[in-house]
Amino acid sequence: MGLSRDQKEEIKKYLLLKIRNKIETYSRETTAMPFHSRLFGENRMATYSFIQSCNTMLGQSIFEQIGEIIAKPHFLIAKSQYKEFNGNLSDKRVIVIDHIMKDLTSGIRNANKDKEIIDILKTQNTSGKKISQRVDLYLKDKNNLEYLIELKTAKPNINEFISIKRKLLEWTAISNKPINTLVCIPYNPYFPERYQRWTLKGLFDINKEILVGEEFWDFLGGNNTFNELLDIFTDVGKIISPDIDVKVEKIAKTTK
Repeated sequence: MGLSRDQKEEIKKYLLLKIRNKIETYSRETTAMPFHSRLFGENRMATYSFIQSCNTMLGQSIFEQIGEIIAKPHFLIAKSQYKEFNGNLSDKRVIVIDHIMKDLTSGIRNANKDKEIIDILKTQNTSGKKISQRVDLYLKDKNNLEYLIELKTAKPNINEFISIKRKLLEWTAISNKPINTLVCIPYNPYFPERYQRWTLKGLFDINKEILVGEEFWDFLGGNNTFNELLDIFTDVGKIISPDIDVKVEKIAKTTK
């Protein structure tokens, strides 16, 4: 499997559009960093500022849209920024989720997705509040299995992971049926070592709730999708690099 020629071209055009728009619209919020500028140089600080802004953009929207493009040929439904996920969430199920979270964070309980689903769904969900939540990437496969995916940055902190885990449990409660809920991280910052972020410990059923880097992209598009996607980013980087250099130089001049 992997990416078709049309998919590669669509991703490439999308990336170029987003980066060029960032170049045209970006303005540096912090214009005075006298200590940093003297220590590292204004050009380096301008570069850092612009790249940080691009990093935020990647995490907030680009990876979600690329995920949708990749998944579409392989799933009945593939939708980023999915806003049609809704259902009831009763006070009784909220209490069950509270207990699960307390036991996980205190180490009393080991993460077990199947057991967590059973504990939540056996609890009544009548008279619950109507809940609607946005899902980063929603998938339904040819067997009508649903996947609710939360995309996160490479190194979430402990509080972020706690919040994510609660969201996955709430998604099960709202769905009112067993459902595949996943935390997906676009790349492994520890490569070639296995992803070992310490904040994962104890909160997640690693084999059923976490996909990182190659596992995630190949899940969406099949074998070698991750490597082909890296090649696309390389090509786009070569095309856009001169424009970025000009932008950074302009930023540096206007902040001296």
